[in-house]
Amino acid sequence: MHKIFGKKSKSKDNLADYTQNSTQNDLPRPAAETNSVPETNGTSKQQPPVVQKNDTPPQPPRPKLVFHCQQAHGSPTGIISGFTNVKELYQKIADCYDMPVSEILFCTLNTHKVDMSRLLGGQIGLEDFIFAHVRGQPKECEVTKSEDALGLTITDNGAGYAFIKRIKENSIMDKCPLVSLGDHIEKIDGKSLVGCRHFEVAKMLKEIQKGTTFTIRVVEPMKSGFSFVEQKQSKKGSSNIGSGKQTLRLRSTGPATVEDSSNSDEELNETDADKAVDDSSNLAIDKINGLLESFMGINDTELAQQIWDMGNKLDNPSDFAMAIDKSEIKDFGFADDFVFDLWGAISDAKSGRLNKTDVKDFSEQF
Repeated sequence: MHKIFGKKSKSKDNLADYTQNSTQNDLPRPAAETNSVPETNGTSKQQPPVVQKNDTPPQPPRPKLVFHCQQAHGSPTGIISGFTNVKELYQKIADCYDMPVSEILFCTLNTHKVDMSRLLGGQIGLEDFIFAHVRGQPKECEVTKSEDALGLTITDNGAGYAFIKRIKENSIMDKCPLVSLGDHIEKIDGKSLVGCRHFEVAKMLKEIQKGTTFTIRVVEPMKSGFSFVEQKQSKKGSSNIGSGKQTLRLRSTGPATVEDSSNSDEELNETDADKAVDDSSNLAIDKINGLLESFMGINDTELAQQIWDMGNKLDNPSDFAMAIDKSEIKDFGFADDFVFDLWGAISDAKSGRLNKTDVKDFSEQF
């Protein structure tokens, strides 16, 4: 029987810790000591105490954000807080349910289903509910690469597991009944891929010679026999991620930040120019992600956002290529032609030439 219930005491400890911290913040602080000046006999003038100016105002204490989570196949509701990146978030969930962090394959927001449009990425709405999908049944099958492309799109959870986000219809992998969306690619021909990034797995699959038969081992998310949260799904996944008024943006480097993402009618304070900038940014990120998927077989919105943020500040492709070479993005090994394609998408978005029809079509190339 699968273990689905963790220790409730972990959640209570988190709540108790939150209450204790709040109480400690309310305790009165001791009065600051004042500079005392010794009395004189009147022969010298008493000097007033020196007041040191503090140019930087004291920062208010950061709020402790609390999120609710469950295991997707069924569990009590847990409470997690105090994380600044995806790896820390996974560790908090693992601690909450007293299980190894290696058991978590990926997380979805506001649905327990294996819905690739609801994957937890670089941001979480402050009202979003987190569902953790844990390791389930391992599966192994032989695949013959009879065509140049297998038809897979790979992404990863940011914590060491690469998994399948999309399978092209009528492709080689689509005809393999054991391989499904959300499956973690654990091994290829016996070589472990645990800890590999999505682009490394995609590159390995792409380098398999046409006509070769290889063995792939995948691990599917644990499935439940019941449904306890049903929500209407949207065809466009990005519209449901971070749907609250504020989102917590997670970064690979630096602290997480809370950003306002509201676009409700009652809080429309943006100008038309601001909206146009946001639209062009979203189109650029979608286009860049489409290029990553077409040329490398990976899907990574956070990486696309990083590429856009870098290119948006530059004026020419040479500076853009140099910036990539000096950043951590160089580890992806982008070819020069691909870098110029990325710059083309950035340039089109900055000049307003990019529209929604330009970001829909792509084809897997591995």
